[in-house]
Amino acid sequence: MSTFTWLTGQKPALTQAQLQRRDNLATATVLDNRMLQQQRLVVLDLETSGLNMRRDLVLSIGAVVIENAAIDLSQQFECTLQREGHQASASTLIHGIAPSEIAKGEAPAEALLAFMEFVGDSPLLAFHAEFDQRMLARALKQSLGLRLQHTFVDVAEIAPLLCPKATVSNAGLDGWTQHFGLQVQQRHHASADALVTAELALILLSKARQQGLDSLPTLLHQLNSRRRQLAHSM
Repeated sequence: MSTFTWLTGQKPALTQAQLQRRDNLATATVLDNRMLQQQRLVVLDLETSGLNMRRDLVLSIGAVVIENAAIDLSQQFECTLQREGHQASASTLIHGIAPSEIAKGEAPAEALLAFMEFVGDSPLLAFHAEFDQRMLARALKQSLGLRLQHTFVDVAEIAPLLCPKATVSNAGLDGWTQHFGLQVQQRHHASADALVTAELALILLSKARQQGLDSLPTLLHQLNSRRRQLAHSM
């Protein structure tokens, strides 16, 4: 059984083929000192039924890969998850995913297996990553009995770290994309948000290398130092 498997309470109803796929998933990579441009990174965005991390559900997943210091458009992932009985809510006005689309989506176990196979052992990047990390972790546990152990890097945190003099009135994704003059075709759509987050991340990773932060461990170490400084100043 995979070391990722995390079985508590009632086991998810998986077929034998799904169990084998789950147990064959790649182990999350241990971060090393490889150069940032040599690191495969998966940029993730989730659309959810709401913002309650204990109750709401993942509705769609969008992701794209950064590799060799570029966005690899040949490596993209997009999927809507089937959710029985899902009703339109206030969040529908934001993400625009109609109940009819959700009814025709992929079964959650299949969608999540396919996504984790796409991720492989790579670290993940997201904007406001804690939300995506916790929502994905809960979905994996519920649907696959799988414990998420991949490293997450929050683009919303590394942006002010690497651009301390930037004046961004809205420190959200829209604010930072406007600051760097990025063109946003569509917002609150998982694959579109993942792509614009990847474009922003490319700019920030280039700035990290210019500042001597040329690997994920060194970048995360600097980020942790900034967190401690902010905590002490409060």
